[in-house]
Amino acid sequence: MEQALLVKIGGSLKEAGELLDEISTYPGPLVLVHGGGPRIAEWLNRMGFETHFHQGLRITPPEQMEVVEMVLTTLGKHLADGLSRRGRLSLALTGRDAELLQARLLDPMLGRVGEVVRVNTDALQKLLQAGLTPLVAPIGLDPQGPLNINADTAAGAIAGALHLPAIFLTDVVGVLRDPKDPSSRFPQLSQSQVQALIQEGTISGGMIPKVEAALNALRKGAPWATVARGARGILQGVLEGTAGTRIVV
Repeated sequence: MEQALLVKIGGSLKEAGELLDEISTYPGPLVLVHGGGPRIAEWLNRMGFETHFHQGLRITPPEQMEVVEMVLTTLGKHLADGLSRRGRLSLALTGRDAELLQARLLDPMLGRVGEVVRVNTDALQKLLQAGLTPLVAPIGLDPQGPLNINADTAAGAIAGALHLPAIFLTDVVGVLRDPKDPSSRFPQLSQSQVQALIQEGTISGGMIPKVEAALNALRKGAPWATVARGARGILQGVLEGTAGTRIVV
């Protein structure tokens, strides 16, 4: 059997077609985690809410949490439908389902923003054994209700709990020595090398949350994690080491 993988994908339906084509043809088991930031922002704006961020996290007052959950849940259904129509039967889930993602409040100043404290791995494994692909929206649950979780962080926690390699798909080919030169991609980095590159400023901006999510996956039990650009053949390329930047212990 092909290697089981966790793949974190973005939440843009406009760009989803080619990516879903690629994912649907992978012959092994997959757990997928999706984001949805742009669509959340669009709906919050439509409903008259202001959006604020703190250190890359969306501040989520309780009155906005219902909108966040609605958008992510609906988006997951669309993505799961797209995969199922391509022959890969998929099930859209959030942390509410089967207590999938138990979470705790990250910081009261951020509102209903959380971090994963426990993953119901039994539920996910049973779905995989049944031949289904779980597609998880990053909504956690605490005793007071749903929590908004950063999608990369949620993906790292799930990959670690399941001990699965994690692939974080983004819009660049991997970690680059020179951001303007795609050929300067690092094929592989250790945790210590990643931290050194962050300190010296080579890894900066939007790449920092991606590599931090990869490091989080390793800390929690994933054997390796790769940051790569979503494109045709990307999953096989990552497994062969010809695509993306693989981060190892």
